[in-house]
Amino acid sequence: MTRTRTRARTRSRAAVCAAALLALAMTGVTGCTDEDRQAAEDIVSSATAAVASAAEEKMNQVKDGVNATDNVKAGATGTDGDRTTAEITATNPTDSNADYTVWVNFRDADGNLLDAVVLSIDGVEPAGSKTSTARSNRTLSGATKAEIQQALRH
Repeated sequence: MTRTRTRARTRSRAAVCAAALLALAMTGVTGCTDEDRQAAEDIVSSATAAVASAAEEKMNQVKDGVNATDNVKAGATGTDGDRTTAEITATNPTDSNADYTVWVNFRDADGNLLDAVVLSIDGVEPAGSKTSTARSNRTLSGATKAEIQQALRH
């Protein structure tokens, strides 16, 4: 007689598999069926989309921001504990102090979005630069790259 899985049990196994897939970069996970694996990938995709949506919402809250994406650069990624980090540098081309709100995406080697964060770089002096660290919201595995999605000067 075949076992029938309930929806709750399938979702529970999918959540466990999602955690395993994240930890093992979606390779070599035993005990996960193709159905579980797909459900886990869907969960990860949904969570990543939610993080990107939250980043967009934060950017939309900035009042009187001027597009300054060309004035902000992302450095190479590194790690701090279990999080991925990147040095983000804002260069102020204006003649007065400026604050920057920056949306940083972390992507894998294939260009897939892994995480998104928003950070502030405050008090950048005229014709000066200032650096801050973007830190992923969760543990990311494999090679990652930071990119500037959007930057606002205000």
